[in-house]
Amino acid sequence: MRYFLEFAYKGTNYHGWQYQPNATSVQETLNKALSTIFKKEMDLVGAGRTDAGVHAKQMFAYFDLDVEIEVPYYIHKLNSFLPKDIAVLNIHKVHEDAHARFDATKRTYEYHIHTTKDAFESDDSWYYPNYLNIELMNEACEILFNHIDFECFSKVHTDVNTFNCKIYEAHWQQIDSRLVFTIAADRFLRNMVRAIVGTMVNIGLEKVSLQEFSTIIEGKDRNKAGFSVPAHGLYLTKVEYSFFN
Repeated sequence: MRYFLEFAYKGTNYHGWQYQPNATSVQETLNKALSTIFKKEMDLVGAGRTDAGVHAKQMFAYFDLDVEIEVPYYIHKLNSFLPKDIAVLNIHKVHEDAHARFDATKRTYEYHIHTTKDAFESDDSWYYPNYLNIELMNEACEILFNHIDFECFSKVHTDVNTFNCKIYEAHWQQIDSRLVFTIAADRFLRNMVRAIVGTMVNIGLEKVSLQEFSTIIEGKDRNKAGFSVPAHGLYLTKVEYSFFN
């Protein structure tokens, strides 16, 4: 029987989602907890991977068992084994061919910037005190919808068959002294959101024009796009599937 584990984590103390031989990852931590509880070797397959320091408000991974489980009991048991920065939200029984990565139809990310120094935000949001023109940045969001190839925002030397992504949503919102960028797509390239935000920061500083932004995307050259903003402001907020959500 296949189960989807739904969980959240604060990425500050982890070297990303994916298992690393010489660093602690979210995947390794969850695998150890599951293996201890079920008394067998467990290996979760995730909906994707997040880089070191990136957070997730909703993430999925699947595991297989030959018995049916009592969901509320195992949610509580798993959370009692896990550290405080990883929380199991739910366990979903799914069909045996369901795949956490390939069956995901939409993913949503947020990037958080705080513009006023805050002692409590240092791990959860990027402190950037310079004035940004959010109206221009939202105009740049509209340009994203005109394109599907985002190679210019991809980490170089990455093993993918296509750089095409279908963007469904992209916008900036100001909430008091915090700026929040929300973007949703069918898939994302490695480092894509952080590179988009870095480029849009240059637009907000009025260093890059909207026409130049279009040219950057059409040029497919990572070196022409903006810097990659720090990981700790990035959140995976939602993963959607056709069979639930």
